[in-house]
Amino acid sequence: MAPAGPDPAEPRSAAPAPGADPEPDPGAEPDPDAEPESLERPLPEKVRRRVVGFTGDALGGLTVAELPPPLRQYARFTPQRRAKFGGNAMAAALESDAVFRQRIASRVREQFPELAGALDEGTPPPAADPVDVAAAAYVLRPSGWAKLVAAAGEEAQRAQAERAGEEAQRELSQLREELSQARGAARDEAERGRREQEALRKELDGTQRKLRSAQADVRRREASLRKLQEELDGVRASAGTEKAALDSELRRLKSRLAEAESALEAGRRAAREGRSVEDMRVRLLLDTVLDAAQGLRRELALPPSETRPADTVDAVEPGRMSPKDVAARALSDTDPALLDQLLALPHAHLVVDGYNVTKTGYPALPLEKQRLRLLGGLAVLAAQSGAEVTCVFDGAELAAPVLLAPPRGVRVLFSKPGQTADELIRRLVRAEPPGRAVVVVSSDREVADGCAAAGARPVASALLLKRLART
Repeated sequence: MAPAGPDPAEPRSAAPAPGADPEPDPGAEPDPDAEPESLERPLPEKVRRRVVGFTGDALGGLTVAELPPPLRQYARFTPQRRAKFGGNAMAAALESDAVFRQRIASRVREQFPELAGALDEGTPPPAADPVDVAAAAYVLRPSGWAKLVAAAGEEAQRAQAERAGEEAQRELSQLREELSQARGAARDEAERGRREQEALRKELDGTQRKLRSAQADVRRREASLRKLQEELDGVRASAGTEKAALDSELRRLKSRLAEAESALEAGRRAAREGRSVEDMRVRLLLDTVLDAAQGLRRELALPPSETRPADTVDAVEPGRMSPKDVAARALSDTDPALLDQLLALPHAHLVVDGYNVTKTGYPALPLEKQRLRLLGGLAVLAAQSGAEVTCVFDGAELAAPVLLAPPRGVRVLFSKPGQTADELIRRLVRAEPPGRAVVVVSSDREVADGCAAAGARPVASALLLKRLART
């Protein structure tokens, strides 16, 4: 919005009034002998923003060559962005570059001719915005422009102070009204509180009367209760004496009954365990003998008829091998087929010294992976041979139980604290009945000798590893 100025229709006097200063020529050269005017204090913020706004609007009408080098980067910006990003640079150029200021002044004269003419005459329009007057005077630099800028700044500050005073007055009036309303509300609240207090006092009097009556009833009931309590204490004392005697007799009877039940259960358990263990050993031995006899019958292909004397004569029959040929087919202790022959015996039981085998075959693996790898191979071997397989690991130094799911067909045992795996293996061998085929896999010489003395067949760990490598 253009600031207000003198009416264009009003004729201007051709000559200045007597005694007045001659009208300055906007295009005239400044007097070099005249002392330049300057501001005694910085521009007010509102005036500075208006000056930057004038400069940003006029900047688009100048060529790049007419702009100072610091302002050429803002030429392609919109006026709002020029004022935002190049405000400081434009203010500095106006203050230091007189030619640039004259070019901006020409644009301001074209945009606000009435205001520019009034400032040149030294009579700014009374109705014009003081901020517009001060900004235009700062750019145009007419005679006495510093005073105009200072006066406009003071007028703007005075207007701001008046607006602040009016705002404070309105806030004061509002606060007074709120205070009056608060006082009225406080009086109403006090009156309501007095009425409630009176009602509470009356209610309190009635409650106190009821309390005194209730206290009298409580004292009477307490006296009756003390009398009943004394009678109850006497009854409890006599009952306690009788109960103590009964409890003593009951504990004595329970002790005798527990001893009898314990002795009976111990006898039953001993008889049951002895019978079950002996029955199991006899049954297993009987199954082993029967299966061995059947296997021997199949191996020898015995005819159903009775043996004839001629059959006892040593000779070589057609289709059979001589004793020398049989000796040639004997298997060595390092042949994996030897383990297959041992496991093919009826009801064979394979007992494996777990860590002895794993540390012989793959010692670099962690213990958990050693166990899993060995048990996986034993599961396949158990499925192929049908033999009973038990794998024993040393658990004497385990800090916690091992979370392990034994594979199908393989029994996994850990030795108890204070017991080694070697001792557990010897106990397993001794638990088997004499005559059963028990194969112990361990490279430990002491384990092998002890198991051999108990009737088991020891084989080296390397033999089992070779056999498992075939599966």
